[in-house]
Amino acid sequence: MPITNPSREEIGEILRKAKRIAVVGLSDNPERTSYTVAKAMKDAGYEIIPVNPMIEEWEGIKAVKKLTDIDGHVDIVNVFRRSEHLPEIAREFVQIDADVFWAQLGVVNEEAYEFLKEKGYTVVMDRCIKVEHALTQQH
Repeated sequence: MPITNPSREEIGEILRKAKRIAVVGLSDNPERTSYTVAKAMKDAGYEIIPVNPMIEEWEGIKAVKKLTDIDGHVDIVNVFRRSEHLPEIAREFVQIDADVFWAQLGVVNEEAYEFLKEKGYTVVMDRCIKVEHALTQQH
């Protein structure tokens, strides 16, 4: 099954409705893309949940080791890990029943995509959430 992302209008709707974004692979290094993207989303008013077993905190927010450590509902799981890690993250995603699985620019995995689509989840792959947010705010 080829990977088909939601339309730009649907992505805009996702971003308008979302409040909490769990960022898997979020780095505490300001030079890293995950840091700058998450910071932009935090500055835009989203609650960011850092998910990374290698860091204690990000921007003063305590990090969790894995998605299943998060309390409460998550709207978007934004993934900054290599493509081969997506199937494992997708299985964890299903356990927390978040709304949208979002793999960052350059991150794609067909196995994870098919697994999540078969379960009825919204999946975005190979798109930068910060860029999409900027584009959808213009309308």
